[in-house]
Amino acid sequence: MNHNDSLSNKKPATRFIHAGAEPDPTTGAIMTPIYQTSTYVQAAPAQHKGYEYARSQNPTRTALESALAVIENGKFGLAFSSGVAATDAVIKLLSPGDEVIAASDMYGGTYRLFTKVFEKFGIKFKYVDTTNPANITAALTDKSKLIWIETPTNPLMNITDIAAVAAISKKAGTILCVDNTFASPYLQNPLDLGADIVMHSSTKYLGGHSDVIQGALIMNDASLREQLYFIQKSCGAVPGPFDCFLVLRGIKTLHVRMKQHCENGIVIANYLRNHPKVDKVYWCGFTDHHNHDIAKKQMKGFGGMLSFTLKDASVEAATKVLSSTILFSLAESLGGVESLINHPATMTHASIPREERIKNGLTDGLIRLSVGIEDADDLVEDLKQAIG
Repeated sequence: MNHNDSLSNKKPATRFIHAGAEPDPTTGAIMTPIYQTSTYVQAAPAQHKGYEYARSQNPTRTALESALAVIENGKFGLAFSSGVAATDAVIKLLSPGDEVIAASDMYGGTYRLFTKVFEKFGIKFKYVDTTNPANITAALTDKSKLIWIETPTNPLMNITDIAAVAAISKKAGTILCVDNTFASPYLQNPLDLGADIVMHSSTKYLGGHSDVIQGALIMNDASLREQLYFIQKSCGAVPGPFDCFLVLRGIKTLHVRMKQHCENGIVIANYLRNHPKVDKVYWCGFTDHHNHDIAKKQMKGFGGMLSFTLKDASVEAATKVLSSTILFSLAESLGGVESLINHPATMTHASIPREERIKNGLTDGLIRLSVGIEDADDLVEDLKQAIG
């Protein structure tokens, strides 16, 4: 039994700390070394130690990819230079004429990749409200090859029933890919619910410290792994060994960080919901949140991501809040130990046409929070002084 197989029956905290972390065979180093090399010496042509060229393989990346598989309860992991690069690899499984059914509420960078890059190569994208699986069934044709969902979504925290969509996907013979970035492997494991591929922007909760850009794909099917590995190797969107080291380090504390993100998320969500100047709070932990029962069923907690609008719906009112916080830093991205505040309309989702954003509920006044792991009382005080 190898190291990772021995972790299969262990609890999450143990898996996160020990996944991919075998002592270095040369020195016994407990932490995976950073193999900062571009190539590897061969004893004779085609006689090597499993490594030929660092775009194809790197021992630090191998350790990370092994860890990614363990923490998502999968068999195979692949690391990419960014979350968008991982998404790009999945779409490259397709051919001109193929159709993708995608969530109407999704990260703006994913929408931009689909519409501005891949549509011109003859791939068709259909955007539907995936919170009702019947919408996916209605959109299916004999050309449908991929279903792409986020749950919870960015930024409206919409919840899709992964198991229900997986059943539809299996019957239709399509691939189901789930962007699990917002939940993280600590809170949700889509492969266990029938997904074919899980995608992460490892930049976020997996890295956890806002110091690395990286993406990941995890799957169980060996053939799918070989196709995606070929794309990874051939197209070259691979992370460097130091970045892999950083994500490996981040994974070791994922469980303790996510617990605190969840605890703080509860405090902030409830504070905002009870604030007289706040109109609506989008957080899947509320019992009246659409599909809350599904979130409760497929997630272990509700995370630290939420969005809200003010009763004064003007951009000016939102801008005042966005510019007045101190602990909540105004910045792109999410999932770090520090709290961030974001304006999706002009930042993370600016690439989506305004009429599409508004139609899907992403208004100009929407504010998104990535609640960090600081003291919750201090975060409440920060929002209190900013909202007024």
